[in-house]
This record gives sequence, C-alpha cells and structure tokens, in this order.
Amino acid sequence: MPLFGKSQKSPQELVKSLKEAVNALERGDKKAEKAQEDVSKNLVSIKNMLCGTADAEPQTEIVISQLAHELYSTDLLLLLIQNLNRIDFEGKKDVAHIFNNVIRRQIGTRLPTVEYICTKPEILFTLMAGYEHQEIALNCGIMLRECARHEALAKIMLHSEEFFNFFRYVEVSTFDIASDAFSTFKELLTRHKLLSAEFLEQNYDKVFSRYEALLNSENYVTRRQSLKLLGELLLDRHNFTVMTKYISNPDNLKLMMNMLKETSRNIQFEAFHVFKVFVANPNKPKPIMDILLRNQEKLVDFL
Repeated sequence: MPLFGKSQKSPQELVKSLKEAVNALERGDKKAEKAQEDVSKNLVSIKNMLCGTADAEPQTEIVISQLAHELYSTDLLLLLIQNLNRIDFEGKKDVAHIFNNVIRRQIGTRLPTVEYICTKPEILFTLMAGYEHQEIALNCGIMLRECARHEALAKIMLHSEEFFNFFRYVEVSTFDIASDAFSTFKELLTRHKLLSAEFLEQNYDKVFSRYEALLNSENYVTRRQSLKLLGELLLDRHNFTVMTKYISNPDNLKLMMNMLKETSRNIQFEAFHVFKVFVANPNKPKPIMDILLRNQEKLVDFL
C-alpha cells in the first residue's frame, strides 16, 4: 500500500513545491499572490507531516526521514530564512515551528539537523541578522534560541563576528525586539559553561569594552539586565579567570560604586552583587585596595 494517498503529497513533492513557490515569491513577479498562497499551503502540510493535527498523528519516522533529507539536499531551510520577510504572518510562525521541530529530531545519539547546520553556518548568520528587521526579529529569535541549546551551533555563533552585533541589537528602540535579543544573547553566554568561559577568556577585551557601554546605557532596562547578567557571569565558577581579571580593574570598581549611588533600588541591588565580588577578593591589587580604603566611610554609610 502506498504511503501517500492521491490527496497527500510525498515529502519530495512538498519540498519541491514549496521551494518553487518561495523562489517565485523572491522574484516578485505577477504570480506573487499565488506564490504566497502556495507557500502557506505547503508550510502547513509540512508542519502537519511533522507534528500531526487534532485529527491525525504525525507521519511515520520513515516519512519524516525522507522529509528531513529533502530539506537538507535542497537547502530549503536557508531559502525559507532568507525569504522570511516575504512570507505572511502565519507562514513565518510555521517556518519557526518546522525549523525547531526538525532541529530537535534525534536518531540514536545523532542530531542530523544540527550536523547539517554545522555545514551551513550561513543559516545561523542569516537568523542572527534577522534582528535587523522588525517584521522577522521575533521569529528569528525563537529559532536562534533553539539553535543555542546545541553546543556545536552555539560555538559557531559565539566565535563569529556576527555575535558582536548583539551589543547593538539589545539596545534597539523597539522594546520587545531588544528584550528578545537580550534573551538570545544571555542564552549564548550562559547555557554551555565551558564554551562560554573559553570564549570570554579569549575575547575578554573585545567583549567587556562593549559590555561597559551596555552598563552605561541610557536605557534603564538594558542597564539593569546587563548588570544582572554580569553578576551571573562573574559568580559562575567556570568564569574564575574572567572574574579575576574583571575585579582587578579599578575602572570596573569605580563603575560599580557609581551604580551603587543610582536612584533605582533594582540597579543598586544588582550593582551590590557585583561590588561584593571586589570586596571578597582575598588578593586585591593595590589600586583596588586604595579605592576601597579611600571610600571606606561612604561605603559603610551606604551599606
């Protein structure tokens, strides 16, 4: 008995049809409206094949393997992400749903989609650049955080020049996009402890010169979130080398002491957590000790 009835396309047919529709959408010719309908229809069919519906189970593992193979061999995932801004609202959500479903797919200990994306890092870089575009930023964020759960993909992102664009994305004027970008930024810096520690050690000056700008941001939410994350990073035992370097710099101590004087109790609270690390250091460099002694009375009054 055939796997697919006349009314149901095979994975090969679905992927071919979707790719043709996306290409037509990209060209923007007279058939764009029809192409939009075809994109939406095929995305729903692929989503249902992977996830099932209220009335039907997902397809068998054999069928899903065929579908995954077609997605890889045609580079359809990259094409969809490159054209995400052209796809309608529901279609954007379906792309994210499909992407996150196939990336979680496991065969024994293997994660085939993760392995595939490792050979196509432009998928990750295109998703990261999605924060430049308001209409797709949140969809890209959902997919990026799913990628960040996998150390091999997080490593590619962290060790790319594109990662440093996050220092700009977390400050964009649209609140929900800035918050989403910060969630992804934090995930990349905290999920895989050894990977993050290695990255921060190797890129200390480049990271923390930009991080200082976040701590001095005019945006209250950016400052508070960045300060809280800084405390988490410094207090993580995997980041001991980074922490030691950070708390040996008098300028960093001065910045925290200024933040202790902020009117916001939340900023004061987060700054105090970082300040404590300077004070608790048993091997304080002389410049740090001098600043603390010089401000001893003020600090006692404050505390």
